[in-house]
Amino acid sequence: MSHTILDPTGRAAVADTGVQGAHAPRPSGLTGARVGLLDNTKHNALLFLTEVGDLLVSEYGAAGVSIIETKKSFSVPIDDEIVARYQGACDVVVTGVGDCGSCSAAAVADGINFERAGLPAAVVLTDAFLTTGRTMAKVQGAPDYEWITTQHPMAVLTPDQVKERARLLLPEIVQALTAGEAA
Repeated sequence: MSHTILDPTGRAAVADTGVQGAHAPRPSGLTGARVGLLDNTKHNALLFLTEVGDLLVSEYGAAGVSIIETKKSFSVPIDDEIVARYQGACDVVVTGVGDCGSCSAAAVADGINFERAGLPAAVVLTDAFLTTGRTMAKVQGAPDYEWITTQHPMAVLTPDQVKERARLLLPEIVQALTAGEAA
């Protein structure tokens, strides 16, 4: 009797190919870059991402935030249609905030999907879900994929605390998105 194990991410073919990595070419800086933000619906994620977008414009010369979408479900990785919209609208993407197990896994898969489509992505997860993120990266065939980690939890922070967290993580986000801009 044989059994089939199904991959709940729908990406079994990617994992089976042995593709070891997902890294889009990085721009040298963010001056003039169009920024995309992908909100995973978790409390404070959109506020955090919006603040990051504003800071990338005001402090790093990004042209602006050109696309903001909110996922229908935080626990499901984005599909090709969403990736295609971002490809046409932006040069770099910031997504997250992974503040639970399934949303952290999906955020990592989202980042890998953007990277494979040629879009540098900065993914933010809280430190409580590093194992979940690493497991998803392996399932996606990119075991060395990296993201930005912040202290758990994010959902309970006040708006001022969320904005401060965005400012604190900004150098890491810039470093994740670029090849050479000093953060």
